[in-house]
Amino acid sequence: MILGFDPGRDKCGIAVADEDLVIHYHQVIESSQAITTIKQLAHKFALNLIVMGNLTTAKTWYQKLESNFPQIPIIMVDESNSTLEARDRYWQIYPPQGFQKFIPQTMRVPPCPIDDIVAMLLIERYLQR
Repeated sequence: MILGFDPGRDKCGIAVADEDLVIHYHQVIESSQAITTIKQLAHKFALNLIVMGNLTTAKTWYQKLESNFPQIPIIMVDESNSTLEARDRYWQIYPPQGFQKFIPQTMRVPPCPIDDIVAMLLIERYLQR
């Protein structure tokens, strides 16, 4: 099982998928809860890899993850343009309803944080290498 991690100052995106890209868990959480949440997920899903974004706060988070999960390899993945890609993916996962259907997709803004979708995309990017 692979954990995708989109690090951030205030919130983080987390996703757990298998190597067939079946998503078993995804959530946006407060940054202060990230380590605790990942510990719970590592126990529940027997994680064997963490892939994380390489931009915002990545170096700090890498060190935190490495010290808390020394037995799990951590790989940094390029997260360039991942937020834009995640916006598009959001509308594929949750198609617009009602009048939202008539607004061009490029003008729609997801009604909630999409950091968990970014975490899913990081797993995909890793597996497509």
